[in-house]
Parts: sequence; C-alpha cells; structure tokens
Amino acid sequence: MARILVAEDDDAIRGLVVRALEQDGHQAIAACNGEQAFGKLSLDAGFELLLSDVKMPVMNGIDLAMAAARQDPELVILLMTGFADQREHAHDLDALVHDVIAKPFSVDQIRGAVSEALVRRQ
Repeated sequence: MARILVAEDDDAIRGLVVRALEQDGHQAIAACNGEQAFGKLSLDAGFELLLSDVKMPVMNGIDLAMAAARQDPELVILLMTGFADQREHAHDLDALVHDVIAKPFSVDQIRGAVSEALVRRQ
C-alpha cells in the first residue's frame, strides 16, 4: 500500500483521515500544518501522495502543494477544503493537483478519492 502524508490543522479531521487510510492498509503520516508537512517531505522522499487541507496556519495547502511539486514532481497531490473561494484558488493549480475534495466528506469519499489518485500515479 501507499505512504501518504496528511496535512490538516483540525485534530478531529486529521485523526479521522489517518485512521481511515490506515484501515485501508496505507501508512498515513500526520502533520498539523503546511510547514510541518513540507519538513517531512524534505526529510523523506518516500511519500506517494500528499493529502492537504487548503486553509492552514503557518503555510497553507496551496503553498505546500507548489513547494511539494517543485521538490517531487511525481508526488500525487490532493487538496481538501470547506471554503468555496479556496476551491477556486486550488483549481488554478490543475497541473499540480490531482483533485480538490470538498468538506465535509464521508470516510468513503476520502477513501475513494485517495484510491483514485493512487491509481492515477501508477
């Protein structure tokens, strides 16, 4: 299965997503903001997918996606957001971002989005 970095500042959502992905057999590593996530990506090139919230403190998901794509062009990036205006900004990154998942989402929806993105990577 895949190594996935989950960047989300909301503890409850981050925990839910990490547990759901681990139940699917993935190794899910958590980060509470974009800067922490980028640090993990910089230290470990073994991630196959980045799943990031758009609106986070310190470094937002859009800046994280751009920095991650520069560092590892093969990394699949999924963004998630509950804000319509943020979704518009994220769609401007179509060349870098596989998809933008609208919050709130169900466990099945996030699992499906991750599975689809990983199939695309292959």
